[in-house]
Amino acid sequence: MQTTQSSNEANLQGELIAPCGMNCALCLSYQFQQNDINQLGFHRKYCPGCLPRGKNCLHMGDTCELLRDGRVRFCYECSDFPCKRLKALDKRYRTKYHLSMIENLTYIRDNGLEAFLNNEGQKWTCEKCGSSLICCHNGLCLTCDLEVFLHNKKFRWGE
Repeated sequence: MQTTQSSNEANLQGELIAPCGMNCALCLSYQFQQNDINQLGFHRKYCPGCLPRGKNCLHMGDTCELLRDGRVRFCYECSDFPCKRLKALDKRYRTKYHLSMIENLTYIRDNGLEAFLNNEGQKWTCEKCGSSLICCHNGLCLTCDLEVFLHNKKFRWGE
């Protein structure tokens, strides 16, 4: 299957880093959209990323006034960082998806967004093809491992 995902550089953009620290380029719904995977019989809602879809932050925007009103770009800019909701989200993502939003935000704060994007490229690039990002929700590259996902649509890390 020919994919529309041309390279990691095209997918690792600052606008795809949500205020909560989620890298939307690693999200299954984003990768499904980039590769138009629903044409293969899936029925998943596509997502262009939190910022591009104009929702600011899927995970935090509905409960955080600062994010909802656009007064901060990243959660680390808040005096309550990390707040209770972000800690709960971070725990779920660390446990299930091998990703820490708090670590991401701390890295961005301390090193800058460009350095973070470079680090993400190294960390999440598929070792098989070297040109696509693996998905944080299942650990699969939708270029190399699509057959695995086709046979088990609920595949999770390490199954």
